[in-house]
Amino acid sequence: MFKVGDLAVYPAHGVGKIEAIETKTIGGDSQDFYIMRILENDMKIMIPVQNADMVGLRPLINSEDVPKVYEILQSREISVNSATWNRRYREYMEKIKTGSIYELAEVLRDLTVLQEDKELSFGERKMLETARALLITEVAIAKGVEEDHISQEIDAILQ
Repeated sequence: MFKVGDLAVYPAHGVGKIEAIETKTIGGDSQDFYIMRILENDMKIMIPVQNADMVGLRPLINSEDVPKVYEILQSREISVNSATWNRRYREYMEKIKTGSIYELAEVLRDLTVLQEDKELSFGERKMLETARALLITEVAIAKGVEEDHISQEIDAILQ
């Protein structure tokens, strides 16, 4: 259960702030909704409280979890199969949709390594940018530092 003012992560959209918890009547049924504003783009999302777990809404990681994220990024043992780019894209999108920062780190790492071997498709390049932005935002908030600092740390790890 989140409270108004809490920061939370919504899969594929990133970190947002719970601005309100409102009761709405839809089809004769009353339901409670989290009203969440995504920090990155100011988008407003309504999430049924009872479905929060199902959609992957989760609390932010804390600073103690950041080393595990960096460990995943450092690992170069990736399993990039020779599947077509659209199959890889679907697999990576499924990982992003889980909402797990560790799965997100795997996507960023895998696409970065893959990019060294071959040119990424437009969709994969876009996904790489998205995964990077989502990861940077959450880690920066968890560590309480500027996003630019985290961006530099991640770039150094992925080199």
